[in-house]
Amino acid sequence: MTTAPAPTVKGTAPFGEFTTWYRVTGELGRGATPLVVVHGGPGSTHDYLANLAALAEDGRPVVHYDQIGNGGSTHLPDRDASFWTVRLFLDELDNLLRHLGIADDYVLFGQSWGGMLVAKHAAGRPAGLRGLVIADAPASYPLWRAEMKALRAALPPGVDATLARHEAAGTTRSEEYYAAMKPFYEKHVCRLVPWPRDYLASFYEIYNDPTVYYTMNGPSEFHVIGTLRDWSVEDCCADIAVPTLLVSGRHDEATPTTMRPFERLIPDVRWVLFEESSHLPHLEEPERFRAVLRAFLTDLG
Repeated sequence: MTTAPAPTVKGTAPFGEFTTWYRVTGELGRGATPLVVVHGGPGSTHDYLANLAALAEDGRPVVHYDQIGNGGSTHLPDRDASFWTVRLFLDELDNLLRHLGIADDYVLFGQSWGGMLVAKHAAGRPAGLRGLVIADAPASYPLWRAEMKALRAALPPGVDATLARHEAAGTTRSEEYYAAMKPFYEKHVCRLVPWPRDYLASFYEIYNDPTVYYTMNGPSEFHVIGTLRDWSVEDCCADIAVPTLLVSGRHDEATPTTMRPFERLIPDVRWVLFEESSHLPHLEEPERFRAVLRAFLTDLG
């Protein structure tokens, strides 16, 4: 006897004069507390996290959404840096929770930049938040930038020099720069060969509209020169009052050094390391990842 797939509903939430695209797998208001998935970037899309929808098979609704500026949400390529703020994305998340009617009962999963965003959200102690998952995320960009230097230095001979030459010249959109990026991404972002379709979908979404990514992050994972370059959530981690799961990969660009402040500062926290993964353990070790996540969610009740 096979289990019927969980129903899926897609829609948009008005957000001021803009809209936020979302997808709900499962039925809100029935079953377990919904899991809201917050993607990375900033400026990526939900696609590379799509396989988390499988958790709806347990009767737990799963909410994916595209943050403003990318994917199915409103694109704003003409907005300047002053528009793209952390507060904008926090407000968008709050707005989505209210729109879906789940602000009084939800769990957050944040990956990479999304992990920092959900940590900041959780530090405000929203009454409806039941638990938190911070996946492959740094606690601060200064820590991240320092670790990127070390990871770059360990790349094959000549790669870092090529990257640095284009960064100094401002030619980071050149084919040579993209080619030189690849050894880093293959080692520290996604170690699967070939790259999965879900990951490629988000990768090309950034490529097609890099407004948010270039403004807030920079031209690559390891050259962070955008508006977030000095942002940190270390100062608010102690205010997180819900059970928190940290996950990361052994070869992750989010190195243990970048994630350790979460472990040190969040009162109720546990950390699981995925030995065969880099930045995307949910794709690189999907069965174990789902088992770990299911166990954590079950413990929340």
